[in-house]
Amino acid sequence: MTPALEIDLSGLNCPLPILRAKKALATLHSDDLLAVICTDPATPTDFAAFCRQTGNELVESATHDGKFHFLIKKR
Repeated sequence: MTPALEIDLSGLNCPLPILRAKKALATLHSDDLLAVICTDPATPTDFAAFCRQTGNELVESATHDGKFHFLIKKR
């Protein structure tokens, strides 16, 4: 799965990662993938809630080298 867009939001704290991801998703087409990288420890919970509330699909959530990686499919 190749994302249509990847954004690195390292160093940003809540609520900025969610707001920037929401803005990025608005530029994508339905079923496109957005890859997001964050460092805020609250983002795993925040992105899960965001996807539930917006109807987007959280395809993947993982941690690598102290960073949180998310793959979101726009609905």
